[in-house]
Amino acid sequence: MDIAIRILQLLLSLSILVFIHELGHYSMARFFGARVEKFYLFFNPWFSLAKWTSKRSGTTYGLGWLPLGGYCKIAGMIDESMDTESMASEPKPDEFRSKSAFARLMIMAGGVIFNVILAFIIYAAISLTWGTKVLHSDKVSAGMEFSATAEAVGFVDGDVILRVDDTKAPNVLDSRFISSLVKAREVEVRRGTETKVIAVPEDMMNRILKAEEGFGSLRMPFIIDKLPAGSPAEGSGLQVGDRVVAVAGQPTGDLSQVIAALHEHKGQEVRLTVERTDGLHELSAKIDAEGRLGIQLRPIEDIYPIETVHYNVLSAIPAGLERATQAISSYVGGLKYIFTKEGAKQMGGLGTMGKLFPSSFDWQSFWSITAFLSIILAVMNILPIPALDGGHILFIIIEMIRRKPLSDKAMTSIQTVGLVLLMLLMLYANGNDVYRAFFK
Repeated sequence: MDIAIRILQLLLSLSILVFIHELGHYSMARFFGARVEKFYLFFNPWFSLAKWTSKRSGTTYGLGWLPLGGYCKIAGMIDESMDTESMASEPKPDEFRSKSAFARLMIMAGGVIFNVILAFIIYAAISLTWGTKVLHSDKVSAGMEFSATAEAVGFVDGDVILRVDDTKAPNVLDSRFISSLVKAREVEVRRGTETKVIAVPEDMMNRILKAEEGFGSLRMPFIIDKLPAGSPAEGSGLQVGDRVVAVAGQPTGDLSQVIAALHEHKGQEVRLTVERTDGLHELSAKIDAEGRLGIQLRPIEDIYPIETVHYNVLSAIPAGLERATQAISSYVGGLKYIFTKEGAKQMGGLGTMGKLFPSSFDWQSFWSITAFLSIILAVMNILPIPALDGGHILFIIIEMIRRKPLSDKAMTSIQTVGLVLLMLLMLYANGNDVYRAFFK
């Protein structure tokens, strides 16, 4: 069921993103007077669920049955359809090839422009509807849990982040928080009663990718919020507000360590050390066959002081613009790692994208992920790769420099090579997903 919910969210998100992308091409084509032959939501191999041809524009609008996006076919353009028959005739005034270089450049850039605008609108709407939750890193009293790679450069489990470069107490609920630690020059932490400054090496990202592990995560204390009747913990002496700090004498710094330790003693009675306002207490509790106490944990908002920053219509606009700009900057900055051996291993396809979505539907999460995927679609499409929008834009720029277009034969050959490379890249990315799912 969880997988089905993720798949449905992914299909809905991609349908919105590709529709908006193709709408960008369509809108620019119509604005500059280029005829659009077909505009489809979803693909329609063999048949369409519905279609209608406008007598005024000659455009066929349709609904396909394969929910993997859509397409916009512009007259007089060599695109991924590789339809070159119409190119043999004399150019017509309403064809793509008859338009000025600037008009053609804008038509090709339309999809990318619309995807960026969509991301901005979504981020602004999220800010207006839900606001921004803020938890300053110096308020996370339990600190962070670090990977072996992060520990190798000086971080220690339990470190509380005080400063990342020039940013004091950054928001740990910001999706860019962990990446900011990886990219930082120096990070100031509180370790017990001392303050330490850790120099982060320039190749930190490469080290993380090579080790195939993350950088770290927030430590969440294991604090009991409720003791349901009939649970294994009933009658053990555990109380609401107890924080488990050791299991069977083994110190447990955070939630994940407690869960792992309980799992090792499933079906047994185990000695727990809990922290209360009056000090430490030891007691015994029964663990069920699945390694659980059967208690309800205290949510993060009741443990740490989370603030919500609210926006009105006017203030949500710059907030949305800032988030979109930062998302673009962050994604573009990480592209260079794709061309490394370690980065290539981390590439993923539809499976990786599907895992971005939560297993239960949540509108805020859905729109936030959709906005980020819109940024990814925009950035990837602007890359100067044949068969992508960026490849077409590159050819138009070359034409503007040399003052004459490439021949149809050269365009067709380059487009074919680009399509082959693109298909190989897609196979590799989705192959990585299959390998990680079944062999790792």
